[in-house]
Amino acid sequence: MTNKSARITPGVRAGGHSNTSAEEENWAAIYRDRVDTVDDERLRWFYQQGVVAAQTPLDQVSFVALDFETTGLSAEQDEIISIGLVPFDLNRIRLRESRYWLLKPNQGLTETSVPFHGITHSQLDDAPDLIHILEQVLAAVAGKIVVVHYRYIEREFFYTAVKKRLGEGILFPMVDTMELEAQLYRRGICSQIKRLLGAKQESIRLGDSRLRYSLPHYGQHHALTDAIATAELLQAQIQHRYSPSAPISDLWI
Repeated sequence: MTNKSARITPGVRAGGHSNTSAEEENWAAIYRDRVDTVDDERLRWFYQQGVVAAQTPLDQVSFVALDFETTGLSAEQDEIISIGLVPFDLNRIRLRESRYWLLKPNQGLTETSVPFHGITHSQLDDAPDLIHILEQVLAAVAGKIVVVHYRYIEREFFYTAVKKRLGEGILFPMVDTMELEAQLYRRGICSQIKRLLGAKQESIRLGDSRLRYSLPHYGQHHALTDAIATAELLQAQIQHRYSPSAPISDLWI
């Protein structure tokens, strides 16, 4: 996982699309519209798989946790160099169905990014471009609700990378485990009082968020490990703070 400190203005979707409540609540209509308006057959197939209804209970939703490692923090200038994903539901994480890809960037890695994610030039020498595995990635997430920790990385990078290759981007609903923590520890009354008093704020990074739910420590900045960690975190968040019968629309963005 790339260092996901806030850098993109909240409330803006990839490609400059407004993050309106209408979009959040009407994903099915967005999918139907895009089936008729996208040009690329791969994207059309993706939208034809549909999306769960907004009122679907959480315990009936098929999720897939997704994580990227990137060469930097700018979706326009930097690139995805690894993708990890794992399907899951509230009861089970399907590790045997997990996927991990290394991707070759058009530009070389920077001196600062290599120590951060541990991916070296030699590891990427024979790696494919995203376009060569795009159908596999789309197949793995189609029909599922994507779960990430800090959506502005995965949403913006994926939208931009797909648009550069196909001429049009891709949008789908996400559950952001960092946003769920922010709602509790960054936007509540107690958090506002602490901020006014100059007290230290609770960290909402992935590892620190997991500790609050007594989840084990994992090494970070490996896309597949972080995807698994994100899946476990959402399971814990729902168990502690939501009802399994709550609608997916309570969580998705």
